Amino acid sequence: MTSAFTRPALVCNSQSGSHDEAVLQQIVERCRAAGAPLAVTFALPDDDIPDANELKRQSIDLLLVWTGDGTINAAASGAAGWDGAVLPLPGGTLNLLSKALHGDRPAPDILTEALAGKGRRTPVPIVRSDAGDAFITVVAGPATRWAEVRETMRQDGLIEAAGAAPDALDAMLNAPGVRVAGQEKTYPAIILTPTEQGLRADGILTEGTADVLRHGLAWLGGDFRDGPSEELAAGETIILESERPISLEYDGELRETSSPARFAIGASAVDFIATS
Repeated sequence: MTSAFTRPALVCNSQSGSHDEAVLQQIVERCRAAGAPLAVTFALPDDDIPDANELKRQSIDLLLVWTGDGTINAAASGAAGWDGAVLPLPGGTLNLLSKALHGDRPAPDILTEALAGKGRRTPVPIVRSDAGDAFITVVAGPATRWAEVRETMRQDGLIEAAGAAPDALDAMLNAPGVRVAGQEKTYPAIILTPTEQGLRADGILTEGTADVLRHGLAWLGGDFRDGPSEELAAGETIILESERPISLEYDGELRETSSPARFAIGASAVDFIATS
């Protein structure tokens, strides 16, 4: 078998709770079988995420990023200016970018198709702001406290997460919300999604006990976008406002920005491989 790529490299995290040595060996074997053995493996946390200069120095033409969405974001951002392509593989908790590009499929199967040239190479729409770029979503507002509960549950277990849940619930219900500039209604969180047509803003709904429960389950058990919401705005630029600094979740990583905050549609500075 002849691969569409010749010098792939792998970024993984050997200390991640999602790391699986059996899957790692499958990735190594699929590359070898395609005639494109891994040129180098960057194993976090001991190794650094390679930047564009390092990828060029090692003549890498395909960067496999088998980690969570936050690390994929960091790897793709650091690779700006490199002429290769990034292949996100599901190796984290939610794997939202991998699912968007490949569907919900195992990493070795995605890799086999990409190496066979069955994927398409393309930049992806992203959210740009002073706080950074997001390749999947920006969640803005006090309800992002649920992300801390989810991380506590992942690292320390359900009992510890249960202790943090009341604070997240109080923030979602009582902390000053966030709104789209020019609109009056505030929300515990507004989700900004980059699309081919521009940015879309959706406000999460917590108008009753059922809504609150569904959001809690969505944040803890999977995709936070599964909770009830309503579309608020769409366009090339969206400005959010709040009475306090705005808490953010960028592709799974927590940040904060001052109010008002401007978000704009953009395109990734590096190409991705999509197989679905």
